[in-house]
Amino acid sequence: MPTLYLASAILFEIIGTITMKWSANNPTSWAIALIGVSYCLSFILLWLSLKSLPLSLAYATWSGVGIAATAVAGVFLFHEKIDLAGFIGIGFIIIGILLLNVVSQTSSS
Repeated sequence: MPTLYLASAILFEIIGTITMKWSANNPTSWAIALIGVSYCLSFILLWLSLKSLPLSLAYATWSGVGIAATAVAGVFLFHEKIDLAGFIGIGFIIIGILLLNVVSQTSSS
């Protein structure tokens, strides 16, 4: 269940961030509400995941996956450009998350 909470927290963080970008030039009351609700749900679900998961694992995964996913979403949804260095950086984030979750002893704490 903690992993489901964490995955849901990541999803709501991504929704909130994408909505923030989408509404940056034309904010509407429903978009602002969606941003607020998404971030509130994200933090509540992250908090619930922290009841069982180590802080270092949960927070690094939440923030890292959120960063990588929103960067990729920016390319597809907003036609933003990411150069080679950006893709390498995203790759390092993903490798770091995998190392922390699969290889590191942190995940078994």
